[in-house]
Amino acid sequence: MTTDGSPGGHGEYGVTSMVSTLRRVAVRPPSPHGDYTVAHWAQPLDLGMLAAQHSAFVDLLRSLGCEIVVLPPADGMPDACFVYDPAFVVGDGVIELRGAKAVRTGEPPLLATQLADLGIPVVGRLTSPATADGGDMFWLDGRTLAVGRTYRTNQAAIDQLRTMLAAQGVTVESFDMPHDLGPEYCLHLMSVVSPVREDLAVVFERLAPVALLQALHARGIQTLAVPDEDYASLGCNVLAVAPGIVVIARGNAATTAMLRHHGVEVHEYEASEINKGEGGPTCLTRPILRR
Repeated sequence: MTTDGSPGGHGEYGVTSMVSTLRRVAVRPPSPHGDYTVAHWAQPLDLGMLAAQHSAFVDLLRSLGCEIVVLPPADGMPDACFVYDPAFVVGDGVIELRGAKAVRTGEPPLLATQLADLGIPVVGRLTSPATADGGDMFWLDGRTLAVGRTYRTNQAAIDQLRTMLAAQGVTVESFDMPHDLGPEYCLHLMSVVSPVREDLAVVFERLAPVALLQALHARGIQTLAVPDEDYASLGCNVLAVAPGIVVIARGNAATTAMLRHHGVEVHEYEASEINKGEGGPTCLTRPILRR
């Protein structure tokens, strides 16, 4: 494992926000060794271009001031470049999740172990029958974690997370996601919402839970509706690297223009191959420290 910057330790981890400055973040380059077809990546897939696009994405984050921890590629785990999903960093450490997608079951223990090696303590592990992906989780505020109940994240996981986080004074609010295209298609809670700054989020309203929209509005968070034409190209997947400074996949012109109209600084990256795995900039990152 390689890092840019000093090794992990106390004070160099902790996340309770989606929009505060992204100080330290883990990424994992895609492996050239894996069955991407079985993992439901769209074909044909240019693995050389995939690697180049991921590298350029990482360079962009670095240029925006993020300290990057580069984890080794995970052979035989084609989805492992989407490091947001297997483990979730909270205020006092990391929670190891349990994937429901068969090809991803080896990722949570791998990522949790690698984060522990960086000095980030494992403060919880989901146990059977719980399954959950990080893509179904985001911070509504510093004391409230939103969790989607989906085909990837079940009620058992929500119950276990509530117990784990209660000791930290964190409340878990769950939101039911629609069936949409079914269990083989990845519809995460964060497929339909991305916070941009404390008072602004982009939302794909047609698939967003009503209760989620109400929770955002109750907190004074304005929502910008992502148009249908940008949804398939992951226009609703926006990574905030600081309040009002975001990264988005190129090819989402309407959403990019809308964000800029609302005073957001937008940075784009090429994602023709990355998008074939249905993962955007949030999926490609595991925030370690936001402050």
